[in-house]
Amino acid sequence: MSNRAEAREILRRIGDQPDDEIDLAEAALALGALELPSADLAPYRAHIRAIVEDLAARVAAQDQAAGDSLEARIAHLHAVIGERHGYSGDHDTYDDLQNANLLRVVDRRRGLPVSLGILYMHAARSQGWPMVGLNFPGHFLVRIEKAGARAIIDPFNEGQTRSVVDLRDLLKATAGSAAELEPGHYQPVSNRDVLLRLQNNIKLRHLSAHDVPKALEVLEAMRLFAPHEPALWRETGLLEAHAGNLKDAITALETFMALTGDDHHRHQTASLIQQLKNRLN
Repeated sequence: MSNRAEAREILRRIGDQPDDEIDLAEAALALGALELPSADLAPYRAHIRAIVEDLAARVAAQDQAAGDSLEARIAHLHAVIGERHGYSGDHDTYDDLQNANLLRVVDRRRGLPVSLGILYMHAARSQGWPMVGLNFPGHFLVRIEKAGARAIIDPFNEGQTRSVVDLRDLLKATAGSAAELEPGHYQPVSNRDVLLRLQNNIKLRHLSAHDVPKALEVLEAMRLFAPHEPALWRETGLLEAHAGNLKDAITALETFMALTGDDHHRHQTASLIQQLKNRLN
């Protein structure tokens, strides 16, 4: 089996898994392999294991002296991921597509907030520490908790904790000066949503470059691990129609119709499908 075929099979299996069983790091490596089909995943998996083992060793050594606390867990994550393994956000070339490919993130030790967040989440969860991604716009953040205490961590900035004031400033920097914090910004997101957010970064950069074929490739990968997400089928259909691939557009839009419960979108899509069928005749 080729590396690309293996990656696709991994993502298909994830598409059938319950969300809480998804291995974020393995999924992100598979997504990266679709873009770099000549890459061997074995050394990357070994590196992820090394992060987990280093964290476990540090926790075992330090907890005997200092005990376990939320602050200690945050410090352990920073020491292992940020200091020992040298990961940080790519402030200089933020929009580089390599920052959203976990294989290249591992190679370069630089990435986007969400790709680095996946490393933090994988490492924390390996120790049984509850950590989730948050629905914060424009800049991916994670939340760790212990015994009712919570902290929000910024993986892009070496795992620093963020206060409410920090979050407000960050929101205004990414969403505009009129933006204000809302309860929804603190809501946890599913594992699939984390992966969708990772891939959306790549897709949007291709669309900004007017590279519709590459954007469609990204959407295909997204549909492998989130096959029941209606929005992916709708966007695929619209882009296929834009590219003149009318049969593929109709197929995607009909799948969207079967999945969505939104009557307004169903009505709009039914009309569009009929228009596309008329163009085929």
